[in-house]
Amino acid sequence: MLMSTLGIIGSGNIGTAIARLAVIAGVPVVLANSRGPESLASLVAELGPLASAGSIEQAAEAGDVVVLSIPLTAHTSIPASLLAGKAILDTSNYYPFRDGRVAELDEERLTTSELVLRHFPGAGLTKAFNNILAHHIPELARPSGAADRTALPVAGDDAAAKSKVVRLIDQLGFDTVDAGPLAESWRFEPETTAYTRLYVADPSTPDEKLLESAAGPVSAERLNEALKNVEPVRVGARKF
Repeated sequence: MLMSTLGIIGSGNIGTAIARLAVIAGVPVVLANSRGPESLASLVAELGPLASAGSIEQAAEAGDVVVLSIPLTAHTSIPASLLAGKAILDTSNYYPFRDGRVAELDEERLTTSELVLRHFPGAGLTKAFNNILAHHIPELARPSGAADRTALPVAGDDAAAKSKVVRLIDQLGFDTVDAGPLAESWRFEPETTAYTRLYVADPSTPDEKLLESAAGPVSAERLNEALKNVEPVRVGARKF
């Protein structure tokens, strides 16, 4: 059973990739960004009749699940009340070169999504789609049951919200592996073995070529192995 509408806050590469897969799957989307609906006119026209642009308030209200795909430090600009009771799909990553240094993250007192959830205490937040390059998302999407279907990790504390996000991800063309609560979501954050490079077809691809790299499917078994064997990353030592 398809969800009725997907709200997407953020029209960057990941949010747009999710929107494309949603309309292909027959799921209506309401897109919003900080620049206003007019800035989304060409994207909505390209996506077709299942896509519409709205305010952040309209995207939050419309969505059965709301994708939050904005820079980490922008999440506090969204009133917490807008997402109270909502299932949030959070794609956030912490990039110090962009976000500045965040002491609670550098000192590993919180994971990135725990920090985001603190601002939205009335919501059920599930972390997903943060560990895959945007251009690999449409390349790897497959119908349910396909032999080469790729798996994505999900982490969250709210079982009901996580279940909604898992159903959505299945509709979009991916299997999922439950990585546990948000406290364990570091396992698929930047510099871990389950982050982006896992989905690159050629493991020898240099960093500067990653945005041009071809994608390679990742089974649930392979992803689960990567999540189990990951070495903790010292967040405060990260340079990007």
